[in-house]
Amino acid sequence: MDLTVSDVDKNRIDKSRVDKQAIAGAFGKAAARYDAVAKLQQQTGEYLMKMVQSEDIGNRILDAGCGTGFFSKRWKQKGKRVIALDLAAGMLSHAKGLQAADYYLQGDIENLGLADNSVDVCFSNLAVQWCNELPRVLQEFHRVTRPGGLILFSTLAQGSLWELETAWKHIDDYRHINQFLPLQTIADACQPYRHQIRHQQYNQRYPQLLPLLNSLKGIGATHLHHGRQQGLMTRKRMSALSAAYPKNNGDYLLSYQIVFGVIYCDK
Repeated sequence: MDLTVSDVDKNRIDKSRVDKQAIAGAFGKAAARYDAVAKLQQQTGEYLMKMVQSEDIGNRILDAGCGTGFFSKRWKQKGKRVIALDLAAGMLSHAKGLQAADYYLQGDIENLGLADNSVDVCFSNLAVQWCNELPRVLQEFHRVTRPGGLILFSTLAQGSLWELETAWKHIDDYRHINQFLPLQTIADACQPYRHQIRHQQYNQRYPQLLPLLNSLKGIGATHLHHGRQQGLMTRKRMSALSAAYPKNNGDYLLSYQIVFGVIYCDK
């Protein structure tokens, strides 16, 4: 099972290695079952919303990388006018079916098809790690957010899924787990703006390896920017991966390093 990649050694990924059409396809296929398994995404999104619950944030919300529209609907329930934007047509179609937002836009968060200063809040939960350049994404978020507005984002950081990466290294020499940006690189991307960032670790526990792998597949995160290694997950490989997996009291853990960011679009 393969996840998306961010280049550890640079602030960007070579654009030739990012197949956004394939990424959109993977997430689109996962749309129907996504919310049933996307517990991490729901936890991080709720935390992100709470970070600004005491602030007067305005009425116009862009949910950038909306997925199924889970948080578009949460914002709409709070009386906000919501634009749901996603790269994956399948995800956007699912959000429309749920009437999760007021407007729907298929697009790339690195090139937003919105006017300058057109929203009060840009909200993006676990989406920016799928992009080429984090600074470019934040520039676009800042461009479309009005002076006095807010940018809220969360992303995976270096060290996420280290348990699975460790196990795969005992099996072959291919990269199966993507490398995410270090915390410092994420902080550097925020540096041009007044901001705050927080870092938290989230752990998920599974009694067996197969449900762990299926949880990754279930959220559509099975595409590597540099391409997937071809070949079936045979019973022999599964057994070897299970034996190599670092366990905790007999359980299989997946740890995620999550960075939460708030950027203040000063007047």
